[in-house]
Amino acid sequence: MLHINTEKCTACGVCEGSCAFGAIAVQDDCAVVNDQCRLCGACVDNCPSGALSMEVAETRQQDDLTAYHGIMVFAECRHGVLAPVVHELLGIGRKLADQRGVSLSVVVLGHELDQYAPSLIASGADTVLLAQHEALLQFREDMYAGILTRIIRERKPEVVLAGATAIGRSVIPYVATLLGTGLTADCTGLSIREEDGMLLQTRPAFGGNIMATIECPNTRPQMATVRPKVMAPAEPDPGRKGEVVQVAVTAEEAVSASEVLESVKSEADQVNIQEMEALVAGGRGLGSERGFALLRELATELNAAVAASRAAVDSGWIPYPYQVGQTGKTVSPKLYIACGISGAVQHMVGMQSSKVIVAINRDADAPIFNVATYGLVGDLYEIVPELIKQLREAKK
Repeated sequence: MLHINTEKCTACGVCEGSCAFGAIAVQDDCAVVNDQCRLCGACVDNCPSGALSMEVAETRQQDDLTAYHGIMVFAECRHGVLAPVVHELLGIGRKLADQRGVSLSVVVLGHELDQYAPSLIASGADTVLLAQHEALLQFREDMYAGILTRIIRERKPEVVLAGATAIGRSVIPYVATLLGTGLTADCTGLSIREEDGMLLQTRPAFGGNIMATIECPNTRPQMATVRPKVMAPAEPDPGRKGEVVQVAVTAEEAVSASEVLESVKSEADQVNIQEMEALVAGGRGLGSERGFALLRELATELNAAVAASRAAVDSGWIPYPYQVGQTGKTVSPKLYIACGISGAVQHMVGMQSSKVIVAINRDADAPIFNVATYGLVGDLYEIVPELIKQLREAKK
């Protein structure tokens, strides 16, 4: 927490000038901090009068770190369907487990989900833990968090992984708080440090301008949520053998403080851009909403879906579910066509793992060309119609 000593503050403005986040300003002859503060400490270091200070929470040191072994994956199910990110988590989880020489387990919460156990084992799990109860048909974070916390305390995994989905981002911080351990959110990279077995968790930081590697040395388990589509799913092996364990859910655990009255699937979610093999994305360079009508024509010829950069979404040209990037969705299609997208780091972190990237931009120096497989410099309103024409002729 950042503290401001009003008696020492001289309202010199040095702190305001040194803040990269616009989190501190001089008002009424004193510095005032807002909720944009990232506790980077730059203002504290630069304050000439010593009026600023930071309160740092005492580091918690857990005594029984060696009692924790193994990698655990939380397998998210929504409406009885296993989330695609689960197989991506098992892919990276299997690599981490092999590197550590430990087992990989997966926890499934829901009802009547036994049919998923063989595919989870085929994807790398050694043990499938099925916690099933009618009350778990609908996701309620307090109930899910309580059951998952109990399983973790009993099993003592050294690492717990989950998808950075709406459910994962809701329940996993809850679990980390109950366990009193650390959590790194929205990871795009995971690895094991050879010398001490520490989990190294990499994620974008400072608006995506840098990549930070975070570790949790003092508590267990080490917990991380992973962005969908950034990890490669393991190649299924139908011959793998594993153990299926039924985890009993008590009557007390099957009670929630909330009640789900109805679940309504949004029409905007009918097309999930993360599941498409080809995407045609538009950005600020489209100039207006009418540009997406042209992109939809191209997408139709390619059997693709339309996507967008944050600039296009913020302009109101297309709804948020189509946004690609750090604050949107991470995608990894076979073909990604970027039209009028300059290629800010925040956008590229969400699509740079695409197999083939085609960039169309009139600015030859646009950063998007640095990751593009093929680049077309020119007016997209001339290039895209020509692509549509060529595709139609080729089909004939």
